[in-house]
Amino acid sequence: MRACLVGVVLLWAVALTVFDVRQRRLPNALTLPGAAAVLVAALVCGRGVPALAGALGLAALYLTVHLVIPGGLGAGDVKLALGVGGLTGAFGPDVWLLAALGAPVLTAMAAVVVVMRDRTATVPHGPSMCLASVAAAALVVW
Repeated sequence: MRACLVGVVLLWAVALTVFDVRQRRLPNALTLPGAAAVLVAALVCGRGVPALAGALGLAALYLTVHLVIPGGLGAGDVKLALGVGGLTGAFGPDVWLLAALGAPVLTAMAAVVVVMRDRTATVPHGPSMCLASVAAAALVVW
């Protein structure tokens, strides 16, 4: 049952990661339909309520950070939080928390490596959100 959620998200996460690394933005055409697909898949799999709670919780957290520190997180990250929060929320609060904490850690680790090479470089957060979420969900599935 839960494996269907990871399958729905895997290609979406790869597309978002590639786009964010190349363009430094997450387009609405990928974030919003992807979040809707995750929530529909969670509903079909019988995990609609926890998925919705995860989506709204993570999006609220990201929106708060975006409003307090606009340069820290972009609006695309907030929209992506709906989808990855829904995915991880469908697997339970432990998976949600692991992904929510894992994403900033991954971004920080990437930033250390990138900034050592180029002090003016930026590191997109979307790839870390995708990786942390898919990895946390995959731990439960496999």
